[in-house]
Amino acid sequence: MKLPREVIIGAGVIDKTPRICESLGYSGNILVLSGPHTVKIVGERIKEILDDNRFKTTLHIVNDASMNSVENVRKIIKKANISVVLAAGGGKIIDVGKLSSSLENKPFISIPSSASHDGIASPQASIKNVNVTHSIKADMPTAIIADTEVISKAPYRLLASGCGDVISNATAVKDWELAYKLRNEYYGEYAASLSQMCAELVMKNAKIIRTRGEEAFRIVLEALISSGVAMGIAGSSRPASGAEHMFSHSLDLIAKHHGLHGEQCGVGSIMMMYLHGGNWEKIRNSLKTIGAPTNAKELGVTNEEIVKALCYAHKIRPERYTILGEKGLTREAAERLAQVTGVIE
Repeated sequence: MKLPREVIIGAGVIDKTPRICESLGYSGNILVLSGPHTVKIVGERIKEILDDNRFKTTLHIVNDASMNSVENVRKIIKKANISVVLAAGGGKIIDVGKLSSSLENKPFISIPSSASHDGIASPQASIKNVNVTHSIKADMPTAIIADTEVISKAPYRLLASGCGDVISNATAVKDWELAYKLRNEYYGEYAASLSQMCAELVMKNAKIIRTRGEEAFRIVLEALISSGVAMGIAGSSRPASGAEHMFSHSLDLIAKHHGLHGEQCGVGSIMMMYLHGGNWEKIRNSLKTIGAPTNAKELGVTNEEIVKALCYAHKIRPERYTILGEKGLTREAAERLAQVTGVIE
């Protein structure tokens, strides 16, 4: 079980990056990864802070979360004799940094520029290969530095998406428990309880989150990081990824223009909770209060794309048993599910 050794959340905490590197015993060359947009927001600032504290740094721009990007970073790690990798940016940057450092057996520090999904701390990296996004096992970050000053400047839509990702833990946990009961799959009660608590925390504080204040960012960040920790404890993504995530990945493949990952997981969770016979209205109402999508129109997809995604979802990860079963939903069942929950008209 590998868990983060340092987690710091607050305003201006990226200024503590050199101290954290020192406390963890990191020296030598540091690789700072950032994106084309986030480099001006946080990437260059991190490099400057480290340079001012006599660290040797290399700044590299990551354009996408592909295996090609991962291999490019691995080459830099080897060529520049990098001792630690820092990813300062969005989910794609963090995923590339997480996987490349893991493959090269180097420590990794996650410095998110937004709170859009639980990849901030999870031991999973979402990497695109051709047109399909795969979740690949990686090491968890050894440290997480979440600066609320930086994150508060990101579009609110990203924060709302992060809420959708955490709230969807509610159905992921139910799927995990179902697999335990019907397939005797390993089920970790502590990891499941932690994941469920994250979902409940966000739903309970939906009105506070909508205010976009300092407390809102802290609540969401703590929930996202704890969700990632739950996966680290479980040794898999089970506590935070079930049929609702399969629906989201299915929609990515089918829809011409789809929503953000967390947005789609939130909508998927509404429907999967209905199938579980749980309180799906609570999930929908929480998402509405936060300002996250709850239907096809708000996601920017068509009714037909929703139905097709529901029918195809069980094929995304056939080895992972969920409420969708082995054969998935018929078209008629998918249409009725989406209509009853108000996802389609």
